[in-house]
Amino acid sequence: MVSGPSSTAARLGRVAPGGSPLGAAMARAKALPASVVADLRTDHAGETGAVSIYQGVLQFARDPALRAFAQRHLATEQLHLQQIEAWLPKADRSRLLPVWRLAGWLTGALPALLGPRAVYATIETVETFVDQHYEEQVRSLEARPELRSLRQTLLNCQGDEVAHRMEAAAARGPGAPGLVLRAWCWLVDIGSKGAVAICRHI
Repeated sequence: MVSGPSSTAARLGRVAPGGSPLGAAMARAKALPASVVADLRTDHAGETGAVSIYQGVLQFARDPALRAFAQRHLATEQLHLQQIEAWLPKADRSRLLPVWRLAGWLTGALPALLGPRAVYATIETVETFVDQHYEEQVRSLEARPELRSLRQTLLNCQGDEVAHRMEAAAARGPGAPGLVLRAWCWLVDIGSKGAVAICRHI
């Protein structure tokens, strides 16, 4: 079941209850290990890119079912982005955000020009990577009980991404993608891994 905006918004309220979001993020960042800050930088860049992916899809998609899919998932990704921003102040965010926005937009727009099946395959590929990426962080935080709130935030985001992947896979339909689409999805996967490696430092 895909989490709706209301359920995700409720979780967002628990991430930074009361006070200034910026002040809360700064206070949290001071207490976070450098490795966790680096992970959150990749998450923030990834969610920024995810928002842009669906904006790119909506720029060109005309299929009603695909547009509804993109609009629902865009709302969820926007809330994920707010959740990560509640933990990560601007000073610690990637300096390459304009690049990630453009890359995300192209990742959504280009397959949208080819049709719904290409978009669904792309989303399935992206979300498979994101699931693994969040899983690594969730496991690493098991040994840090003082960060259980952050771990739960990441678990919630991961659950939404898994639901997105499953919905995309079901919408794509049976049968393996063709050669061109497989090559595109391979490129998307490699690009996602490369972006994470860069974001840990920049």
